Amino acid sequence: MRKLIPIILLCLGVAGGIGAGLALRPTPGPIEPEQTSEQSEPSEANAARDDPKKNETKEYVKLNNQFIVPIVHKTLVASLVVLSLSIEIEAGQADIVYSHEPKLRDVLLQVLFDHANIGGFGGAFTNANTMDILRISLTEAAQAVLGPSVSGVLITDIARQDV
Repeated sequence: MRKLIPIILLCLGVAGGIGAGLALRPTPGPIEPEQTSEQSEPSEANAARDDPKKNETKEYVKLNNQFIVPIVHKTLVASLVVLSLSIEIEAGQADIVYSHEPKLRDVLLQVLFDHANIGGFGGAFTNANTMDILRISLTEAAQAVLGPSVSGVLITDIARQDV
């Protein structure tokens, strides 16, 4: 009986996970018919592909290493925040990001330290307002290093580990 309870709990957990996955899966969108060669009207996608001004795309450059930010309370490290960042930049500009990466990492890390020092990583640190403030600050810092070709900084991963 003692060995049977963990097996039953495991089965219930797996069944609950499968049930939640099935219940929460997104509904498929409507399927659009493919355009055949008989249709002669150019679509908006084809027009954008043919017009270079409409085809200005963005490129996302993932910075190589994670950022680790200590959260200090009363001279002791209370927790660590680990972030992965990507830079949203005009297409073809990835080399600029990599060539300026040491300076870029320095200014982004300073923004993250400042955010930590004002309590930005305390409490519900992932709420929308707090994350928007952090993204805007990171974007401004990246633009100061790389110029106006930067349109945003994406926070692709974030985790806080209490010590």
